[in-house]
Amino acid sequence: MASSLRLLFCVLLGAAPSVRGGAHLSDIVTTAVGTGSHGILAAALTKANLVETLKGDGPFTVFAPTDAAFAAALSELGITQEQLLARADLADILKYHVASGKVMSTALKNDQSVETLQGASVKVAISEGAVSISGAKVSTADVECSNGVIHVIDKVLLPPAADTDAKAVDGAWSARGAVSGLVLSLALLQLA
Repeated sequence: MASSLRLLFCVLLGAAPSVRGGAHLSDIVTTAVGTGSHGILAAALTKANLVETLKGDGPFTVFAPTDAAFAAALSELGITQEQLLARADLADILKYHVASGKVMSTALKNDQSVETLQGASVKVAISEGAVSISGAKVSTADVECSNGVIHVIDKVLLPPAADTDAKAVDGAWSARGAVSGLVLSLALLQLA
């Protein structure tokens, strides 16, 4: 029954599901939307014109913040979802959550750098079996899709600031985590 509903969902959204082990797999965007936990991410992808890219052939690895992760970031920043979606650098922020290729959790190594589509790399940390990506904990790994894989994370990541700004926020980024770094970087961008 669930398999039939997923196929119907794919057909209604125009996604071409693939079949692996008898299960129908949808593309990254359709899969993320189907979780019910990535509405803000889906809205951001739409606003940044990245939906078609992530529905494409790929393969891609997406580190997908949940709605709760976005809500925490918005609260920390003191901005609304609409203000976030209006940012000129929204596409770069989202591309910092995407890597080219399909990287399953078993292929990740401690201290590994993974280059993102934005151009900067995220850092993998593995401790006692728990995986984090640049400070964001992976809550669900290896959500397979027809064009890659999703790893669900608990924070919104922000690409490193420009060279001069990066030096100013580097210590605070490390000390307070990804959301605090996001706050500082966005504040510096508004000052520029």
